[in-house]
Amino acid sequence: MKLGVFTVLFGDRPLPAMLDTIRAAGVACVELGTGGYPGDQVGRTTLLADSAKVQDLRRQVAEAGLSIAALSCHGNPLHPRADVRAQFEIAFQETLQLAEALEVPTVVTFSGCPGDSEHARYPNWVTCAWPPEYRELLEWQWTTQVIPYWQAQKDQLVARGVRVALEMHPGFVVYNPETLLRLRDAVGPVIGANLDPSHLFWQGIDPVEAIRALGSAIYHVHAKDTRLEEALIAVNGVLDPQSYGALLTRRWLFRTLGYGHDAGVWRNILSTLRMVGYDGVVSIEHEDALLSIEEGFSKAVDFLKPLLLSEEPATPWWT
Repeated sequence: MKLGVFTVLFGDRPLPAMLDTIRAAGVACVELGTGGYPGDQVGRTTLLADSAKVQDLRRQVAEAGLSIAALSCHGNPLHPRADVRAQFEIAFQETLQLAEALEVPTVVTFSGCPGDSEHARYPNWVTCAWPPEYRELLEWQWTTQVIPYWQAQKDQLVARGVRVALEMHPGFVVYNPETLLRLRDAVGPVIGANLDPSHLFWQGIDPVEAIRALGSAIYHVHAKDTRLEEALIAVNGVLDPQSYGALLTRRWLFRTLGYGHDAGVWRNILSTLRMVGYDGVVSIEHEDALLSIEEGFSKAVDFLKPLLLSEEPATPWWT
């Protein structure tokens, strides 16, 4: 496995300075933000208009001793408002074009979440089975919106040599292994998972068991932790619409690696990834409100480096 970083945390820096910082930390790969909620870090439209600039980006990354592991364009291509949906759709389609031009095989994004009808203005994430209209809504979303949209992407993904790693994120229709595999079964292996344990922890999902369930469907991994405030959860449960800035009252907080779960938990996660055949990038993502970007990044690197399984094991003599 290789150590990477989702570079939007350095979005305020010019590319050469960002690459120098990442190289100095001993990180091997970058995951570049190309649009959607994290923003466009590389100027994808400008790159697509000039193939020389695409090659220049590849050159700068390579000369820094790094490689591009993935492009990330986190958005909602199924948003019920046409204007919002169009913005995300343009960003996603251009990201696919850029991935092909850069010969980057993986694009990370969200599955999307529709509203409750063709006339809705806001997404509607269904989380319960009763009253019965919720089940009806969920089936409408999947059969008329979600599956048709992603099936329509299949041919171009195959043609471009790009696969999509969907981040299983609450608020979107794909938020756990069951929903990821449902969409993958309907569309095919161009759809896989971006495994981000931080979003699994707070849902009560054991990332190790999620990895076992997903197996070869895991195409990318984010390294981000979550601190669970068990006393607060015991009173009000894990669903928490408070601002991420409500640090004292939220039931859970995103944390830098090691500040939510100990090294033993992460050793099991990485070991199970090896068991299911994953040998890709583990990409650090920083969303810790208690640590600066520099401190959060450096602590995550220091925590993760000794745990990564970097070499393929030899065949044991006893097998």
